[in-house]
Amino acid sequence: MPSQALSSDSLSITRQTVIAQAQATALDDMDSIVATYEQRIFRFHLVSIRDRDVAQTLTQDTFVRAWSARSSFRGDCSILTWLMRIALNLVRDHTRTDRFRFWKRVSDTAVDVSDISSYVPHRDSSLESRLIASEQMTLVWQSVAELSERQRSVFLLRFLEELELSEIASITGLPISTVKTHLYRALATIRARHTASLKDSL
Repeated sequence: MPSQALSSDSLSITRQTVIAQAQATALDDMDSIVATYEQRIFRFHLVSIRDRDVAQTLTQDTFVRAWSARSSFRGDCSILTWLMRIALNLVRDHTRTDRFRFWKRVSDTAVDVSDISSYVPHRDSSLESRLIASEQMTLVWQSVAELSERQRSVFLLRFLEELELSEIASITGLPISTVKTHLYRALATIRARHTASLKDSL
């Protein structure tokens, strides 16, 4: 017996299902996305801004923007890369609109550079090694604070977030060659200041 033609109601339901599936994105489950990436996004904002309240606000804004623009996510990069791109743009917007240079700002919620090191896990279990690493990291963060905006962003994305150069290029919108240049200059500056600090302490 030949199959009967679908009713108009069935066609309508099928069409709605197809449209819904076509509009679905990898970011529809935002609760899961937040649970997976919130700490990394917050850490990036905190180290970039050095203000907990601002970092929390920018972290929330990152996910709000991600949700609002989820239909534009094409899957040509990882979700983390896409979120970091939004986070970096928010940091740039904040630092450009702030009347005071945010690295020099003093507030009740400001994070001291020595406190930032606690957000980066130490792989060595030795207490003495962790203490030395923490002291050295404090010197590094003091140098990072004085880098140019682009050098600082590239450095943090590479060594704090451990992203590949291609991912950093995607996040910043810079050619890989330019990313390498900023990274090289950032490292050279940090090494020079770190070496000078060590010599002064002798």
